[in-house]
Amino acid sequence: MLARLRASVSDASLDRLVLIGLVLIAAVLRFVNLATRGTWDADQGHDMLVLRALVGAGELPLLGPPTSIGDFHHGVLYYYLLAPAAALTRGDPLGVVAAIALAGVAAVAVTWWLARSIGGPVAGAVAGLLMAVSASAVDESTFIWNPNLIALSSSIALAAAWRAWTGGRAAWWFVAGLGVVVTMHCHVLGSVLLPPVAGLWVADARRWHPGAMRAARLRAGMLALVMLILSYVPLGIHELGNDFSEARAALDFIAGGGESSAMALPIRFLVVALRVLAWPLTGLVTEAPIAALLATALVVGLLAWRVFAGVGPERTAARWFAATLAWTIIALTLAASGLATVIPGLPNDHYHAFADPIVFAVVGLGLAALARWRPAGVSVPLGSAAAAGLVAILVVFNLSRQPPAVVADGGWPAARAAAARVIAVGPSPISLTSLPSFKSADAMRFPLVAAGAVVLPGSAGTAAQPATTHVILCDALFEAAIGAPCGGPAEDALAGDRALLDRFEAAPGRWVSIYLAR
Repeated sequence: MLARLRASVSDASLDRLVLIGLVLIAAVLRFVNLATRGTWDADQGHDMLVLRALVGAGELPLLGPPTSIGDFHHGVLYYYLLAPAAALTRGDPLGVVAAIALAGVAAVAVTWWLARSIGGPVAGAVAGLLMAVSASAVDESTFIWNPNLIALSSSIALAAAWRAWTGGRAAWWFVAGLGVVVTMHCHVLGSVLLPPVAGLWVADARRWHPGAMRAARLRAGMLALVMLILSYVPLGIHELGNDFSEARAALDFIAGGGESSAMALPIRFLVVALRVLAWPLTGLVTEAPIAALLATALVVGLLAWRVFAGVGPERTAARWFAATLAWTIIALTLAASGLATVIPGLPNDHYHAFADPIVFAVVGLGLAALARWRPAGVSVPLGSAAAAGLVAILVVFNLSRQPPAVVADGGWPAARAAAARVIAVGPSPISLTSLPSFKSADAMRFPLVAAGAVVLPGSAGTAAQPATTHVILCDALFEAAIGAPCGGPAEDALAGDRALLDRFEAAPGRWVSIYLAR
């Protein structure tokens, strides 16, 4: 008995050391050079404007960030989750990014817990390590964007659901429900996670005989449903005051057939599957297509092996993960056909960010099982060597592809410097226009407002307060839609007879032209 106690204490100490090591690795990779690693564009400017109004003026938002697939919005809970960080740092974007990076580190710990609770210490260590060093996961932790909180919320939903299924207290179902709620708010396609978690809850409730245990699980699930409904009260208030504009926009999008795609459905299915399964391990499929194919084969092979060869709870988990990934791929193939096309500079792999913890857990389970495997009659631990080799390859691959210390557009420091140059050249009040017209000018609006400039709506302000300086932002990524090249022709055609005061490239392909308003 004493020996078993010592072994238990030793195992617990080793688990703590592994977890601490994973958290330190994740933190170093996410927090070093954090100020300059995250991109800064219209989405980031928009989110900071909303957070500044929320924590500075008490203006409560009713809608979340706008979607890129229709004239409706994501959930508003995203802003309230980031509000404490914005308040503590007085609206500093770096403080908000730090909160997102911290969430990314926490996601590593939760994913470790998920895989360990299913497949043991080795499975947890492998899943946690791969997520800690994943270039995709690191990138998602270093800039302001609503999908970047999903790694944490979805891992909490999955881990809590599994803890409840394996005999934990019924309250874990409430925690799982909250994780799903946050995931749904952070991206509309996060709703794809709801059926797998709800399905496991229904199965858990049904397997208990009528009595206190079953009632407790039903009650926890119902409380989670109540929280889901309450979380959309701000949306309901908006709808009642705006002729149900969100609902009408969503219905129009659905009635119009959703996102258009010229790719055949079977091919689209294969592309979506490739992106869902490979993205966490090898990044954007077009940047490393061979690696993505190999990673996809690895995930499929390991998952199939555990589905058929696993025993007990591990086999149940593998089947749940397999069903969840299959459902995710099918749902996204039908609902997000844009995944079938990769546009350089505009990746959309955040559509399936909620599945990332599952991919890491699957690889952890599979490689842990491989490490235990020994062919009959062979004394050499081939399985352990193969598992260690695969882990090393994935770790080295991702460490070699980490986000740069300074993002291509210079991030928030570059945006702040560009705003300072605008203020130095042209006095307030300032008006802004963006090219193309469907892209907002918030990337410049926020740093101008944060610097104390008076920024007016529209291209000329108002009759009561006309603009003194007019700024045109032009993004060369959209020159085909604009119809003229940035850096002069496009801006001058829009400015007309306004006098040019200054023009500069604030970031590669992003031009700022400053005119004297007339």
